[in-house]
Amino acid sequence: MTHGTPSPRNQTHAHSILAGPSRRRRELGIHRDATVRLLAIIMGISILLSSPPVRADDASPILLFQMISQKGNQFASIDSDASAQTLFTETIGPALGLNDAARAVGAKRLSSKLVKELRLAELSQSISELMAAMTVWQFADSIGHEETPSTTSTSLHATQQDWVTSRSKVTSLSDLFRLIQTDQRTGPSQEIVPPKTTELLLAANRAALEASHKATAAWWDIYEWKERIRQAKGRARLCGTWQWTIHNHQKHGEQKSTIMFPPLGQVSAQAAAPTEIIILGDAIYLRWEHNGQLQEDSLLFIKDDAKIEGSFVNNMGGWGPISAKRTAPCQP
Repeated sequence: MTHGTPSPRNQTHAHSILAGPSRRRRELGIHRDATVRLLAIIMGISILLSSPPVRADDASPILLFQMISQKGNQFASIDSDASAQTLFTETIGPALGLNDAARAVGAKRLSSKLVKELRLAELSQSISELMAAMTVWQFADSIGHEETPSTTSTSLHATQQDWVTSRSKVTSLSDLFRLIQTDQRTGPSQEIVPPKTTELLLAANRAALEASHKATAAWWDIYEWKERIRQAKGRARLCGTWQWTIHNHQKHGEQKSTIMFPPLGQVSAQAAAPTEIIILGDAIYLRWEHNGQLQEDSLLFIKDDAKIEGSFVNNMGGWGPISAKRTAPCQP
């Protein structure tokens, strides 16, 4: 674990979440006309788990399908970031296995430093995107489940339409709203003819499918939130200029070089840079790839991050110790 700022009372401690598929699934048989069956096959896989909150071991985006199929009516009242965050914190987050994120955004009296460190603004945005996508998903899916699909019996009020359009980023939603507005101008007394029913179902299916993809992407973004914080802290420790010394036992030689690690998100100006960097607590893993050669470094921070020690191995048979000394601090 990386070194983090201790949380005061009433502040959330992060707990590890291990990703993994759900252990129980079952197919939902949906008897529809031909235009609906394809979406039913794609989206109809669901699971039945115990009541929320979901255990960390059971956290999976498959839970999204269960939520829409069984408890989708919860999204009918969401029309703002505030209402979306409240529902996520109290119900949806724990039910989707996103317990730590729900506790973090629901925590009170956090210092501005901790809010920044936990990237709560970024997390809140991802939550709004998730909740908006699920609202669109539930809305579009409900049209496909009506015995006689009608836009007049299922609609979103203007405020909710504006919010889901801006937050969900579902491009096919505009076509569905167009059909709804057209039907509302026609009037509820006029019967919907089969071609229009098919057009409505297809638009609803497209919107539901796209919304499910957006919701899944947002779920993963929230799920990986803590890992991004860990890596950011680790990269901040590694950032700077280092005098690098490698002793290759295969060649019985020593090689010295200067390596500069930029801040997270910036690209190194060096010709050779690690293709992968993973930092867990004091442990550092570096992977180097160049012209078909592969090298892996297993290292540790020591001396209050002033030095690094460890070893390497490569695919050419080389191996040996590595030592490094910080020669300059991080340059943003």
